[in-house]
This record gives sequence, C-alpha cells and structure tokens, in this order.
Amino acid sequence: MKRTNRKRKAFTLVELLVVVLIISMLAAFVAPRMFRGIGRTKSQLTRAKMATIENVLGRFYIDCGRYPDDSEGLEALIIAPPDLEEKWSGPYVKQSELLDLWENPYIYIAEGEINPGTFDLISWGADGMEGGEGDDEDIYND
Repeated sequence: MKRTNRKRKAFTLVELLVVVLIISMLAAFVAPRMFRGIGRTKSQLTRAKMATIENVLGRFYIDCGRYPDDSEGLEALIIAPPDLEEKWSGPYVKQSELLDLWENPYIYIAEGEINPGTFDLISWGADGMEGGEGDDEDIYND
C-alpha cells in the first residue's frame, strides 16, 4: 500500500499560542496608556463644561444683579429663588448639565477662595471626593 503525503495547510498549536502571547503582551503595554488618555480627556471636557456653567452664572448675574448664594447653589439656575422671581429669566440650564462627566454634581461656593470676589466651581474628579491625583484630581474653575 502506498501512503500519500498530503501537506496540511494549517497552524500548529504552538504557532497559535505564540500569536496569542504576542497579542497579550501588546495589550498589556498599550491598554494602560489608552485608559490614561481617556481620564485626561474627561478632565479637559469637565473644564469646558465648567466654562459653560460660568457663562450661565454670568447671565444669571446680569439678569438678577447677583450670583446665587450658598443656600441657593446651582439650583438657582433651574428654579427661580423666591426673592428674584421678577428678574429671573431662566431656567438657564438643564439639571443634567450640572453634573460632571463622572455624574457627580459640581460644587458651588458663592464666596470663592480660589477666585476671590466671585465664586468657585469645583469637580471632585472621578472619585467624587476632595483631593486625589490623576483621574481623581480635583478640578477648579479659573
């Protein structure tokens, strides 16, 4: 009997394992850099969103003659404070616009420590708590 040698056109198990190992190594080096970039982008977009809220607070100031106080907070941009119902021409923003990109509410301080004479607007970052580094770093209005 004659045996015919047929050449198989397939990958061996060793070749497949080597390819999987190489792809895994590349993913291990590239993935952290990609996720770090996403956190940086969220911080930049949060700053841009804060600038929009600052502009809205400026419109509130022009209409009402003052910024909201601490007891009113940013809610004064959505619901008219009782003493300003005649001057108030809002709502100035939607409720969802008062959340940062991590879905945490912005902190509003009427008498600013960072910005004396006006107000402070703060995002506590990804962790939603004061302090932190990297993605958890606090973001203040300039």
